[in-house]
Amino acid sequence: MKLTPIQQRRLRNFRNNRRGYWSLWLFLLLFGLSLCAELIANDKPLLVSYNGDWYFPVVDQIPEETFGGFLPTETDYRDSFIAEEIEANGWMLWPPIRFSYNTINYNLDVPSPAPPSAVNWLGTDDQGRDVAARVIYGFRISVVFGLTLTIASCIVGVAVGAIQGYYGGKVDLLGQRFLEIWSGLPMLYLLIILSAIVQPNFWWLLGIMLLFSWMGLVDVVRAEFLRARNFEYVKAARALGLDNRNIMYRHVLPNAMVATLTFMPFILAGAITSLTSLDFLGFGLPSGSPSLGELIAQGKANLHAPWLGVSAFVSLSLMLTLLVFAGEAVRDAFDPRKN
Repeated sequence: MKLTPIQQRRLRNFRNNRRGYWSLWLFLLLFGLSLCAELIANDKPLLVSYNGDWYFPVVDQIPEETFGGFLPTETDYRDSFIAEEIEANGWMLWPPIRFSYNTINYNLDVPSPAPPSAVNWLGTDDQGRDVAARVIYGFRISVVFGLTLTIASCIVGVAVGAIQGYYGGKVDLLGQRFLEIWSGLPMLYLLIILSAIVQPNFWWLLGIMLLFSWMGLVDVVRAEFLRARNFEYVKAARALGLDNRNIMYRHVLPNAMVATLTFMPFILAGAITSLTSLDFLGFGLPSGSPSLGELIAQGKANLHAPWLGVSAFVSLSLMLTLLVFAGEAVRDAFDPRKN
């Protein structure tokens, strides 16, 4: 597909911001690796060869009876009897980190939280779980949550801003009064109250935060639609009989999407920060979920184990820094003053 001159200029401006350009690629690399977390950190082997047959425990639940055990339940590959039986009749291919985010290391030589070692690269938390595995899984769930919330917020915010700006008048007036009232509601207090009623989970938190996060884009899109609704090409389209929905979607929305795309990396960073803050306060994901905020809380409660706070801080700061740098590059790409 051939790019237009404007698109070529935007792409050139984005690449000229070397810091943001490489930050985006590094973030995508880290996110891609986190999507394969089960292949990097898992308490199940990737591949098992036993008596000439091959098994894939990562994607299949294999009963213990298959490997000479006595139970019909799923195999515990860390059990010494099972491990010796498999090694005597075949072999196992393990991931680099032999722990999942909820795997407890019962063979520690020191009390939990244990310092970094050759077995636990970043140490363990206060429950004996591997910190490196929790960081990888926590990175993934933070980015997936942030992306989902950002996309949903953009859809709702752009739709509300477009309706207010295009129709104006009473629609815009009532919409602005509603936004003033809605933005004054204390989101944190509502989350605390609802957490006492409903057990929070990924989708529950996403829905609650979506009720408030969509307002950030309304003013930007509304201003663009207010400015463009009286342009000559909009009047011409209306005179030709094009309905309002098609005018908004085909003629005005592309201009409003420039500001939307510019804000998206910063909205994503804000969504990740909000989830981390809620997890730190104990009102986020369910207990035991891989969470960077929960790891920060553990670091605060265990000052004698600095690897907890340092691991969470480095991973979170790296993630947000890359997003901010990429956002600056996107902003430069859509800046009409940069040639």
